Amino acid sequence: MTPDQAAFLLTVFIGEAKRESLTTLRVLLAVPRDKGDYRPHPNSYSALELAWHLASSELWFLDGFLKGKFEMDDDTMPADFSDAADIASYYEDNLSTKLDEVAKLPAAFWATPLPMFGMFNLPAVMYLQFMLNHSIHHRGQLSAYLRPMGAKVPSIYGGSFDEPMAEHSES
Repeated sequence: MTPDQAAFLLTVFIGEAKRESLTTLRVLLAVPRDKGDYRPHPNSYSALELAWHLASSELWFLDGFLKGKFEMDDDTMPADFSDAADIASYYEDNLSTKLDEVAKLPAAFWATPLPMFGMFNLPAVMYLQFMLNHSIHHRGQLSAYLRPMGAKVPSIYGGSFDEPMAEHSES
């Protein structure tokens, strides 16, 4: 991959990450404060664990770009976080700044292969797509928890029963 190709993909993926983050934030905020322990199956993450994984993994990817390497960090949720609103606040406070920092990395960085745990060695920019896919996957899981927890499902890629698509008037 050339630096020019990587720079083009960077603009596409950064824009998409910013748009997707707004939906992720809405799903995080939809988790009821008193239902963080909900899990649809004993082997599933609880709603709070899944919300933390969703939010913290995006920030982990961005930190990996800024460090120039992916390392396993302590991914334990801060002890003072008691519900998904705490996670949403943390996510909102950190994501935009990190996305802006990451977007300033040089095109040559984005074209350079970056190893990930001996499983992948892709041009760095391709991990932005990996991050998006990972987040969309886990956001879908969390959104499937919402109705059984008694919450409303926000519009994601179109209307939901709880938040139908608004008709736009032609003017």
